[in-house]
Amino acid sequence: MALSVTLQINGHRVEAAVPANTLLVDFIREDLGLTGTHQGCDTAQCGACTVLVDGAASKSCNLLVAQVNGSAITTIEGLATEGGALHPMQQAFGRHHALQCGYCTSGMVMRGVAMAAEGVPAEAEAVRCALTGNLCRCTGYRGIVDAVCEGLQRMREVPAA
Repeated sequence: MALSVTLQINGHRVEAAVPANTLLVDFIREDLGLTGTHQGCDTAQCGACTVLVDGAASKSCNLLVAQVNGSAITTIEGLATEGGALHPMQQAFGRHHALQCGYCTSGMVMRGVAMAAEGVPAEAEAVRCALTGNLCRCTGYRGIVDAVCEGLQRMREVPAA
């Protein structure tokens, strides 16, 4: 049975008929072709699939599209400006070399962006705690934590566009 859904994906209205059991991560990757959101563990443990649902960090491998019907979804592709300028959190990840294989990076960036709205302080210990549930198997976390701290500072300095 197909369900009719309407979402805002990266600021664009999307209407679709999807099977009731369609996971958000599959819809984003397979139906919309937005492959920056990764599917890592299928159990909502690693955070590689993290997207923003109405501004809140959410693991898209654990959500049905039907559950987010009517919501605004932001993926990693939706962070850069129309002109292609990277989001301050993305820039910070580059400056701090906070990636290695890159598989977890989009989820880490999205989680970092959500921390700004959550009021997480740009302090290492607070960021480490807030990153619980997002795993990196390559880099360790120093560069990631440093990047998120800088990204949070920069996001709070620059008014949202």
